[in-house]
Amino acid sequence: MHPLHEQVLWLFILAIPIACVAWTVTHEEVFREPREYCVGQSKTGKTLLHRKFFYLFTCEYCFSHYVTVFFLFLTHYTLYFEDWRGYLIAGFALVWIANLYMSLHLLLRQAIVKEKTEIHVLEKNA
Repeated sequence: MHPLHEQVLWLFILAIPIACVAWTVTHEEVFREPREYCVGQSKTGKTLLHRKFFYLFTCEYCFSHYVTVFFLFLTHYTLYFEDWRGYLIAGFALVWIANLYMSLHLLLRQAIVKEKTEIHVLEKNA
């Protein structure tokens, strides 16, 4: 078993690509068309399972759980325990940190947009 400080370091590192993938799929222009299809299916699907399946591709929080499962399978990362408990703890911890990263990213993007708008207004008034 790796030392706890090393496990925590990997927690913060592995959350970065999880956040990146989850954000890109659920927000960025490159996936706009598939996302719009998923939004439509999540609203008009005939069954609850159908609607929820497609909804997971539109919500960064929901999708980050599935991305996390993929990364856990890929890396075999565990946290605190080396058995299934370690995977469970690592999974929820990775989701939490990844969503923290995505929230910070959103706040930063909003601040940039606000600043650009304020600059545009100042230039227009000058």
